Amino acid sequence: MVDPWGGLPLSLPLHRVPVTSNARFTMPMLAQKAGFDSVMLGTSTGRLMQPAVMDGPFGAHFLNMAMNNAQPHEQYRLLREFTRHHPDPKVLMVDIDRSWCLYGPKQVPLNPEPWPDWIYQDAPWTGYLHMANLYALQEAANEFMLQAGLRHEHYGEDGYTNFVGPDVSYTRARVDRVFAQWGPDHMPPPPAPVAAAPAMQMYLPLILHAVPDTTLRIIWFPPVQAIRHNPQGSMYDAMFSACHRHVASVAAGMPNTLVIDFDIPGPIVSNRDMFWDPIHYRLMTAARIMNDIIAAFHDPAHLSADYTVISGP
Repeated sequence: MVDPWGGLPLSLPLHRVPVTSNARFTMPMLAQKAGFDSVMLGTSTGRLMQPAVMDGPFGAHFLNMAMNNAQPHEQYRLLREFTRHHPDPKVLMVDIDRSWCLYGPKQVPLNPEPWPDWIYQDAPWTGYLHMANLYALQEAANEFMLQAGLRHEHYGEDGYTNFVGPDVSYTRARVDRVFAQWGPDHMPPPPAPVAAAPAMQMYLPLILHAVPDTTLRIIWFPPVQAIRHNPQGSMYDAMFSACHRHVASVAAGMPNTLVIDFDIPGPIVSNRDMFWDPIHYRLMTAARIMNDIIAAFHDPAHLSADYTVISGP
């Protein structure tokens, strides 16, 4: 009756809010809400994009569907769920991070997070077959406590949640300890020229063609701190360069498409104080990136040290 994920045909008429930490369970509930007309896709590197900040400049109402470790095929499935309820979105933003560009022997990295395919099927009655387990009971209890006012922390109804610390709690000493656990990827040079990752080649066109040409498509590469940049000619550099070339080639033939690269040497990437760890930036950095995306949208020819416009609409 509580129905924590809003997918059952018979349940209490509650104003449900996301309580489950694995957003794969909660995104379909948000995607069906009538108020949204635009969508953000990505991994954790896209989660700090705030719909409340981006809505006004784009004349849109965004749902942020970025999720931790979201693989390309998962992002495509999320977009299909969104367009099932909103077939003509105003804006589509896609965060292209390393999960799109890097690949190993298995081609597509395995994801430890369970994917509840039954929630994404247009057959709500089958959901009852998946509710008789401890996880569903736990999340129903969490939703009930929130509805009863016994629990207050929850995830944003527009998909946004601040998952990093507030900027006031930032200390360089702590971040230096985190950075000490990371380092550059020590991969040998490629034996031959490499192509874009298979997942990139397959799912990027599917995602971009899943929306009409009237939709503004924004593809952006998030910044990664310089410690994660490998020397030119290394395997990492070769794969990421191939990724950039593939995005540029796909976008070049598409109308109404803007490609922005923040992963360039400059005041964001080169400054450790802009990041909590080598791939997750701070709230002030997120605010700067959002302002930059807005600026690039209004004037793609504007030159900035923060980013490069690879392709303009």
